[in-house]
Amino acid sequence: MHTENTAPGGRVSATAAAWAGGCAAWLAAASALAYEPASAAPGRINDPAAGWDHLWHEVIVDITIIGVIFALVMAWFLWRYRARKPGEVGTQSKLSPAAVIGWAVIPTFIFMADDFYLAANGWKLWNDYRDVPADRMEVKLESGMYSWDYTYANGVRTQNVLRVPAGKPVMLRMTSRDTLHSHFIPDFRVKEDSMPGRVTYLWFYPKAPGEHVVSCAEYCGVMHSYMAGKIIVMPEGEFKTWLDQEVAKLAPADKAVDKSAEKTADKPANPPV
Repeated sequence: MHTENTAPGGRVSATAAAWAGGCAAWLAAASALAYEPASAAPGRINDPAAGWDHLWHEVIVDITIIGVIFALVMAWFLWRYRARKPGEVGTQSKLSPAAVIGWAVIPTFIFMADDFYLAANGWKLWNDYRDVPADRMEVKLESGMYSWDYTYANGVRTQNVLRVPAGKPVMLRMTSRDTLHSHFIPDFRVKEDSMPGRVTYLWFYPKAPGEHVVSCAEYCGVMHSYMAGKIIVMPEGEFKTWLDQEVAKLAPADKAVDKSAEKTADKPANPPV
């Protein structure tokens, strides 16, 4: 036998339940696309950039679904409870306890569950960003108003342009000589602050040759917008050739510094006047 709950509170409760059920179904479908941290096999590099893109896509899908559902519900309310003749004034129906719970608790539970789910995946992704591959190239970075100064392990220095080999993870150990900066490489989905008196780090995985923009993502002074740089990813052979050439340039400079130091050491002290 078919029965229908025609009480105002009952209709509202049923609507809330249906609406909540729809939200749950849509969000469950969206969650199926959520970021799943790659379990890096031995020797395999777990690049977090792909995970970042996947998780961001999930966030966009979720907020789009929620926004569309809210818009549809509000549109239905506007049509369902519209004034049908001039001067008509609506009445306020008292909600039953079940309806109050249905409209307050169920949507809150669903949205918070989705938020916690995204937050948990965000923490997993953050752990991937902190898990630096053992086989990597390290470069020191000193930031300052308004340049990026890179120093390779062999002493080669560059400013605002960092050349790296393709297919090799790169880790930057960063500090600052003046104020707070933030080294941002959008193409690799990495950004990390550098600050005086502290060493921070980030790593990225350049897979193919190309050029990528570097910018400062923290306002650091009046010339902040001019604090830009570039990452040049080179084939491994070309990078090695370039690095060897830079090392060769360092040798004469080092000898000149050594001779100057020797002359200073051999020079007799000025006699007393």
